[in-house]
Amino acid sequence: MDRTQGQSGRDEQGAGGPGTPSSASASAAAPASTGQAPTPSGPPGPARVVTLTAGDFTLTVNPVDGSEIEPLRPGTERGRPAKRDAAARAVRDAAARPPVLPGPPISGRPLLARGEELERLVRLMSRGRSVRLTGPSGSGRSALLDAVAARCAGLAPDGVVRISGYGHQQPGELLHALYATVYDAPRERPERDELLARVRDIGAVVLLDDLEMGGSALDELLRATPECAYLLAATPETKAPSDDSHVEEVFLTGLGKEDCVALLEAGLGRPLTDEETAWAGDLRFASEGLPLRFVQAAAMLRQRDELNRSDEDDDEEEPGVFEERPRDSGVVPLPTLAEGAAPAELLASRVSESARAALRIACALGGELPHHAHLPALVGDTHADTAVAELLDCGLLTPVGTRYRLAAGVARQLEDVGYGDTASEEARTAARHYAWWTGHASVVPERVGREADAVLAALAGADVVAAAVLARTAAPAFAASLHWEAWERVLRSGAEAARKAGEVAEQAYFHHELGVLALCEGRVDRARAELETSIGLRGALADKRGTVAGRRALALVVDREVAGAAASPPLRLEAPAAASEAVTVATPATPATPATPATPATPAVRTDAVTKAVPAAKSAPALRSGPAAAPRVDPAVSAAAVTRVAPVTPAVPVSAEAVTRMTPVVPVNRRSEPPTTLSEVFEDAFPLSPQPAPPAAPVPATVPAGPARGAGRRRRVLLAAAGALTVVALGTVVSLAMSSSDTEPPADGPAVSSTPTTAAPTTVQQNSGNDPAEEPPVTAPSDGGTTPGASAAAPSPGRTPGRTPSRRPSSTPSNSPRPGTPSTAPTATEPTPTVTETGEATPTATAPTGPGTATATSPTTAP
Repeated sequence: MDRTQGQSGRDEQGAGGPGTPSSASASAAAPASTGQAPTPSGPPGPARVVTLTAGDFTLTVNPVDGSEIEPLRPGTERGRPAKRDAAARAVRDAAARPPVLPGPPISGRPLLARGEELERLVRLMSRGRSVRLTGPSGSGRSALLDAVAARCAGLAPDGVVRISGYGHQQPGELLHALYATVYDAPRERPERDELLARVRDIGAVVLLDDLEMGGSALDELLRATPECAYLLAATPETKAPSDDSHVEEVFLTGLGKEDCVALLEAGLGRPLTDEETAWAGDLRFASEGLPLRFVQAAAMLRQRDELNRSDEDDDEEEPGVFEERPRDSGVVPLPTLAEGAAPAELLASRVSESARAALRIACALGGELPHHAHLPALVGDTHADTAVAELLDCGLLTPVGTRYRLAAGVARQLEDVGYGDTASEEARTAARHYAWWTGHASVVPERVGREADAVLAALAGADVVAAAVLARTAAPAFAASLHWEAWERVLRSGAEAARKAGEVAEQAYFHHELGVLALCEGRVDRARAELETSIGLRGALADKRGTVAGRRALALVVDREVAGAAASPPLRLEAPAAASEAVTVATPATPATPATPATPATPAVRTDAVTKAVPAAKSAPALRSGPAAAPRVDPAVSAAAVTRVAPVTPAVPVSAEAVTRMTPVVPVNRRSEPPTTLSEVFEDAFPLSPQPAPPAAPVPATVPAGPARGAGRRRRVLLAAAGALTVVALGTVVSLAMSSSDTEPPADGPAVSSTPTTAAPTTVQQNSGNDPAEEPPVTAPSDGGTTPGASAAAPSPGRTPGRTPSRRPSSTPSNSPRPGTPSTAPTATEPTPTVTETGEATPTATAPTGPGTATATSPTTAP
């Protein structure tokens, strides 16, 4: 390509391609001007297969079948890389600067009114301090960084490192860029732990331009490199550093009137007239003295001079016969103040047609301007590469890292006048061109990495088909160039575009690459999800080769998960032994819930400690049954029992875990023998219920009884004792009823209907000793009624055993047969009834009878 300075033919093959306008003419023009052999028009050469070292893995980037990852083989581990020397750092720094443009060299702009800031920055950097240089866009931050770099060249052992922070919101990529600049480690991307260990030893002056992060992210960057002194150039809109970062602040303000005039004269190449000086003063007031505005103003004055000079030349010559342009004898006036504040429209109207086409492409790509080697193919003009120098001289472009983009505010001003109307067509053209260029075998991955921002911008503005093709060809190049942030972005955009376009095979490829990338970065969960998605899609397509590659990568994910689980043992979920022992030795005052004190009627708490709380000498007497059984309970014993059962405040604080472990293991026992202690009576009378008992009001603490409180306390004790006796009697009745209901009829007994029916009352006569007893029926009773014995043995649920009234009280006790107890039933041959004998005496609660009240029991008939 003609007028290309300092560019190798291999890296700059950006002219034309299939599907791009004027690709044939651009391809033919490049070899003719440079004298190189023409590129064959056949299919491209072999695919670029690059092998990288990513942490503990060997990554093989294959553009055809997808990347393959495997563990490092024994003996292939690399040692600690060496640092670059001064000459290698100079070469690296030159590669990090914007490319040299074709055409006449552009004169440098002087640094005016920045001497004080320059001296302060150099003084702070020599002390090892980090400084944040804050100024609006167009205030000359980049020019001041260049001056600081020249003054601080020999301060640090690792020299001066320039890094662009544009588009980086996290410190990871910046640390990798710093590592790649200082260390000589090609084709290697260390994992995070190794990266932090290596960058900690870097001692350099780091110039970070266009910073876009602050706060905790900036703190992480500063902590990772304690031996580096940073000069951070940022705008006021960027998030400020934290208070603990100890970063100095230096603010850049606008230039004064004299400095603005001097900058205008330096850009114009001549002194200003009085009219131009007055206009510069007004412009300085409107633009607050930003240097960028006066660079653009100098370009407008140069264009005005060229137009006025061309008019003078036309006046000296006679007009031609076939001249189409009408002669304008007037002089071009000075720009207005509004045009000086927003000069993009006026400047763009006076540049060449190729430069205006480049501005349309830049507006379509979000302000990113492609490399000047791509402009002939994108614009359709073989001399379009000179448009970049023309736009840069006008102040419409600004350098950002290794590329150029539109200056601050220029894109908005151009879109307002119609430069963004063809954005979709320009983005589609750029996407097709980059799809051909990034997939060409002669383009090295590092060259694609330097063009990452323009490629991503074209990917975002293209249609789904062009975006899927571009992502498929650019992803392997970004992976091989170690620009993994751009690799992840292009993979995600490509997966979405392939999904919308219905390309299942391409979608499976993108998910596979995302899984490999996540595995290399240590995100195991994300890697599993992406690889399983890719395996499922390739299984639907019957892609055996891709499925095998995905399963190999998934096996490495499983190994990482197993290794991570072995390195971090599970948490201890069981309570320690001390907590379980605390339940065993808990005092009687231990509550079920620490916040709510327990009450005597709480059915959820039952421990042997309650029984042990009352001494054996003062235990409750045995319960007796019978008409004259009036249990007597000592008031002192009852008061002691009530006082011990109702807790006030736990003496020893018990953890909630211990109480929780104590509560669920309380058994519910049904005894065959009657209760003999107060705790057993409460257990049988108030069995455990799945519903929690309502919290009771806390019992006030015991206070010393005085003369005036003795009677009240004695009355409360008597009432409590009376309540306890009532509960004991009620519990005994309920216990006996439950015991009788739990008995089963004899196995050999007659069949009894389970439906209760009304039976004829049985009259029990008072027989003398010589009267024969009535014979019981031998056959089973009819369906219309049931025998009294059967009704007593198997009562219906919710009913008490039936009783039949009699004329006079009977002395025969009602004994229910129990399983396993010997009994003697009366027979028809015996003249007198035989009393049933049991192994143990069962007390029977008899209600008190008054005069005229008859109590009868139903005898049990044996079969």
